Amino acid sequence: MFRRKLQPGMGMWIVPCSGIHTFFMRFAIDAVFVDRRLRIVRVRPELRPWRLVPIVFGAHSVLELPAGAVAGLRLERGETLAVEPVAEGETEGAEA
Repeated sequence: MFRRKLQPGMGMWIVPCSGIHTFFMRFAIDAVFVDRRLRIVRVRPELRPWRLVPIVFGAHSVLELPAGAVAGLRLERGETLAVEPVAEGETEGAEA
């Protein structure tokens, strides 16, 4: 919150979370809602500021990514995401 943008290659994983808003945000985001097993429930690309995504049934958490991050990935409902830990300073692909 209160950031000017999310850096490429970065994001936020909000747990637990089944609905979000972009009130007071200054930039668009991509939102990927997943269940407890990290299966995709819903994808909301290019969610602009001052928008609301009400409760997404079946969602347990959401990945908030820079706008455009999911473009071309063809994420489908039911696909399982793999989450791998990254040591601080090892943000591959992130711009300074």
